[in-house]
Amino acid sequence: MAVILSKIGIVGGGISGLAAAKQLAAHNPLVFEATDSLGGVWRHCSYRSTKLQTPRCDYEFSDYPWPERDNSTFPSYADILEYLDSYARHFDLLKFVQFNSKVIEVRFVGGEEDRTREYGNLLTGRPMWEVAVQTSGEETVQWYAFEFLVICAGKYGDIPSIPVLPQNKGPEVFRGKVMHTIDYCKLDGEAADELMRGKKVVVIGYKKSAIDLAAECAQANQGPDGQTCTLVARALHWTVPHYWIWGLPFYLFFSTRSSQFLHQRPNQGLARTLLCHLLSPMKRAVSKIIESYLVWKLPLEKYGLKPDHPFVEDYASCQMAILPENFFAEADKGKIAFKRPSKWWFWEGGVEFDDGTKLEADVVVYATGYEGQKKLQIIPEPFRSFLELPSGLMPLYRGTINPLIPNMAFVGYIESISNLHTAELRCKWLARLVDDRFELPSVEGMLKQITEEVEIMKKTTRFYRRSCISTFSINHSDEICEEMGWESWRKKTWLAEVFSPYTSQDYEEK
Repeated sequence: MAVILSKIGIVGGGISGLAAAKQLAAHNPLVFEATDSLGGVWRHCSYRSTKLQTPRCDYEFSDYPWPERDNSTFPSYADILEYLDSYARHFDLLKFVQFNSKVIEVRFVGGEEDRTREYGNLLTGRPMWEVAVQTSGEETVQWYAFEFLVICAGKYGDIPSIPVLPQNKGPEVFRGKVMHTIDYCKLDGEAADELMRGKKVVVIGYKKSAIDLAAECAQANQGPDGQTCTLVARALHWTVPHYWIWGLPFYLFFSTRSSQFLHQRPNQGLARTLLCHLLSPMKRAVSKIIESYLVWKLPLEKYGLKPDHPFVEDYASCQMAILPENFFAEADKGKIAFKRPSKWWFWEGGVEFDDGTKLEADVVVYATGYEGQKKLQIIPEPFRSFLELPSGLMPLYRGTINPLIPNMAFVGYIESISNLHTAELRCKWLARLVDDRFELPSVEGMLKQITEEVEIMKKTTRFYRRSCISTFSINHSDEICEEMGWESWRKKTWLAEVFSPYTSQDYEEK
């Protein structure tokens, strides 16, 4: 087959892919979605009970507000999929999308001079990347050539992270059923209930997917014949029942300019570094206030679930999780139990722990996350190696481009309290970069900025491997706005500027 030429290609049809398609629509991009529908992880990695972890007004596109945006409830995954589908139809984005089209290989076809020049002139009029796409149910591969390529494959889904266990202590010795949450998500409601009802279920993990799964398991085991679901938590993280702390809205603690002023940020200079050091007792006090509320509100000490690290470290690494309703009520009824081992492995009847105890099980579910970095293996060397720092963080300028990889962008690889807002603003920045509406710093300057951000993340939390900007997200957006030629302070009054949270609506084009 002949190679099909086009200006811009986008890999992935989740929220990042939709945001990129909308902002780059003037160039008629081709969007390759491996499945038969939009939505990404919301479509393929959600349980029946999965909900957004923020109110809907914090998770919307700047030019497409929710129909009931003042509704304080958290929308379900079905609500979010409906919203994303409505957004795509409203802006006629479906015409760009090729469904059931999996990208299986990417190769660089630019010259040596393209690899060594300064980053700029992205639409050069000649192909830089070729992409091999395989359509579901077909053996043939179609090649496409693009001047610019945007990777929106995401960090979650597709490739499960499976625990590595000693020989003869893995799932092969277990008589029951073993699965990962990615497989559980494929079950309909009836099949999921059948899997867990009356069964002794063990869930490995203690992050959001594990907690939600335990709640669903408890719901399926109501009644006298119901069994207990046991969460195996090797590492603890802070969980939050709602967005109010001692009667105050949660955003006051982390999501305003005044609250983020307490935290370090890139390029802050010596004076501000000293000021942050002087204000560090106040930062610790904020974390202690939140911790005191959570320990008072939730039976963390009763169940041995109080983390040893400060709350701020979980927030700074985007690992704070919202608890499902009645989670600890189910634990009080004996429907959810907890185990805190250092090590575990299988025996024929269930799971064994390093303290010598054994737990009988019928079903073991890995809620152990995903290996998102492996989804980037379609990118050829040496470019793929430029995306892997020893720290585990992904080195991207403005969370979008690696200055050592020509004419390629990445959207959806940094996290904040609202990943949709984070992705959309960076797509706006990217569209203006593609249109030559501003110039980037030198490669050395961009690498220096990346290093600054990585160092801030490493200083803020021991869990820094997630590329999370939540404690300096407003400053990150300020710098993007300034680079685009926008005003960075977006509120109407100084009072709102200091004490109100920033949302996507603040970055609507004026």
